Amino acid sequence: MKNLDSVKLSIHRYVAVLAILLVLVMTVLDVTIVNVALPVIATKFDVSDSYAVWIVTTYQLVITMLILPVSSFGDRYSYRRSFLVGVVVFTLASLLCAVSQSFVMLVTARALQGAGAACVMGVNIALTRLIYPRNVLGRGLALNAMVVAIATAAGPTIAGALLSIASWHWLFLINIPFGLLAFILGKRLLPQNPRQEHPGKYDWLSALENAITLGVIFLAIGNFARHGDMLPNLALLSVGLLTGWFYIRRQRNRKEPMLPVDLFKIRLYTLSIITSVCSFIAQNLAMISLPFLFLNNYGFSEITTGLLMTPWPLATMIVSPIAARFVERHNAGVTAAVGMGIYAAGILLLQLAPQTGISEWNIAWRMAVCGIGYGLFQTPNNIVMVLSTPVHRTGGAGGMQSTARLVGQTLGATFVTIVFALVATTFNSVRVCLLLAIIMAVIAGSVSITRKTAENRQKASER
Repeated sequence: MKNLDSVKLSIHRYVAVLAILLVLVMTVLDVTIVNVALPVIATKFDVSDSYAVWIVTTYQLVITMLILPVSSFGDRYSYRRSFLVGVVVFTLASLLCAVSQSFVMLVTARALQGAGAACVMGVNIALTRLIYPRNVLGRGLALNAMVVAIATAAGPTIAGALLSIASWHWLFLINIPFGLLAFILGKRLLPQNPRQEHPGKYDWLSALENAITLGVIFLAIGNFARHGDMLPNLALLSVGLLTGWFYIRRQRNRKEPMLPVDLFKIRLYTLSIITSVCSFIAQNLAMISLPFLFLNNYGFSEITTGLLMTPWPLATMIVSPIAARFVERHNAGVTAAVGMGIYAAGILLLQLAPQTGISEWNIAWRMAVCGIGYGLFQTPNNIVMVLSTPVHRTGGAGGMQSTARLVGQTLGATFVTIVFALVATTFNSVRVCLLLAIIMAVIAGSVSITRKTAENRQKASER
């Protein structure tokens, strides 16, 4: 009987994970496939390319503004409820995107989609921690990373296939059946939070301060990168920084702050956040600049360029579960540092490639080296980040991890824009971006390896 109950529990656990993975695929695909469709949508609504980018920017901006407030809600009340609300909002917003009759309506629906995605992303790691036993949590986090890598790699292909046989509306309509299935599975099988005696009232003022701070700062940074008017952007940045100053001061006096300043007192967690930001800067510096090299310098077609970008996420997908099993017996901080070293080596190999006459194969294996390094880094880094925090603060820890990722990606994209504006030729611009990627990877690896000492101290204090 005990064996039968154990089997039932395992089946429930795997099906509950499926609900999380379905929504992860939806939220990741909605970035990659919409990127591919931007020219088509811009033509449909008769808007310029710069305006069409708001379809992507709005989605990511709203996610950035809401992840920490949603994570805080999950910590206090229910990760499960946050997830289910997010699935409903995301699915309905997908329908609104598909039936949009104007550009303004589409951008508004995308903002609503971003709110739904934030609800899911803010509690994704927390739910994963509740579902998996501690000794195999790394495998759950690796599975998440693997699914994200698959969705990232498959996004352009799926978008191209859909656009070749149907209108752009179907890029959003495909979310609906997956959203319905994820809601049904999640409602039946996702676990509830460990019960808290006195969760307290939700801090709406902090949620507003967080949204204004991150939203306005990242909007200003994006406008600077796009060469917007200097004075309005400086005014926006000033408002964001001033609000952020009041926000951080207020968070220091709270028991369970929305901005997890209490978790930053845990040295291991702080080092992991710094490592994460640096790694995502390094990733985006390369991922955004390399297609320009492949298209403009090497003369590859758009299809070939897309295929050349694929070995990276595929290698990450393969290595992530292996890394998860490896760190069950070996130090995660050192493993992540080795991963960043391999990633830096892969970027260096790309930077040293000849300016002309390189074959597709010689690019593909270099991209695979980058993916191997990143896969070896990502899962161990997430494991350290999650396990270094108390269980009841997993929502805040996961929300901050997602925020670190968005901060790193945004800064990486901004650096690419600045470099391309300052450096004369595409080839030299890409080389500068790759050099900066190597520097950030070395910083991430150096910070990561210091976590071995911090981890030993934390384990000693817990005994």
